[in-house]
Amino acid sequence: MSFYKDKKVVVTGGSGFVGTNFVLELLDRGAKVTTHTHIRPMKIQDDRINVIENIDLFKLDDCIKLLDGADYVIHCGGNITNPTEVRTNVQVLLHNINSTGNILEATSKCGLQGYLDINSSTGYPDRRYPVTEEEYWDEEPHDCYFGYGWMRRYKEKMMEFVHGFSDFKVGLARGTATFGPYDNFNLKTCHVVPALINRVLDNENPLIVWGNKDVVRDFLYIKDLVNGALLVLEKGESMRPYNLGAGNPITIGQILDGVISATNKNPIVEWDESKPTTIPFRMVNTDRIKSELGFRQEWTFEQGLQETIDWYLGN
Repeated sequence: MSFYKDKKVVVTGGSGFVGTNFVLELLDRGAKVTTHTHIRPMKIQDDRINVIENIDLFKLDDCIKLLDGADYVIHCGGNITNPTEVRTNVQVLLHNINSTGNILEATSKCGLQGYLDINSSTGYPDRRYPVTEEEYWDEEPHDCYFGYGWMRRYKEKMMEFVHGFSDFKVGLARGTATFGPYDNFNLKTCHVVPALINRVLDNENPLIVWGNKDVVRDFLYIKDLVNGALLVLEKGESMRPYNLGAGNPITIGQILDGVISATNKNPIVEWDESKPTTIPFRMVNTDRIKSELGFRQEWTFEQGLQETIDWYLGN
């Protein structure tokens, strides 16, 4: 029997990319799922979902209303933007910190059993190898993620603070780059995988790509991230961070090759290396979650990419 069967689980940000996928997986596991809307409507419609309208995570009273009567909360909500933009957008940084503080306080006040945070590997310092959990605080985040990375770190310090005077369990997952169905495909604001899918399918030719094709990332399919994070809440040690990644280095050039192959397109590709790029290498070491919790990746990058393309074409 699933650990989550009949559990009352709140998913913040349930109208977003990551939150939507948590809602779907929890429904499959028999959980009683509650989520909310604020600015964006829900991406999915299912009578099993309890949707509370007009919840502002910036307001503590709204967070208490959302969490009242729940067993667990999975915090995916926030104001998400391109990490490099946070260097000039203080409001995004403050919104994410304050909304996390409100959800943590509401978790304590409402007497929940557990809180799960989906944090980001952008808080890590610059390393040219898969970084371990212990290295998180060794140095400052890379300059290109500086504001965003520190925001992620502040969130963890708030978890540590509230955990010190509360009884609920804190599950802490540090996710790497993620992609999959229900992602944002708006070319003005989306990340690299949906952007490349969008542009290749739109028959751009020549296809001019900014930056260096040899930049290395560690892309984890969203369903693997969800499964791993749920494992952290179920079996992980409270406040012990667990990296979540595929553990397979892949370059931006290889991602583009995969998209071209999966879509049967043949554009002429030109790389404009005069345009800005970000950190040249970012991967996380996943030994801890594999050895301690038994996490195993179920989808290869190619399988996840095909499912993502199929979903995009069908919606």
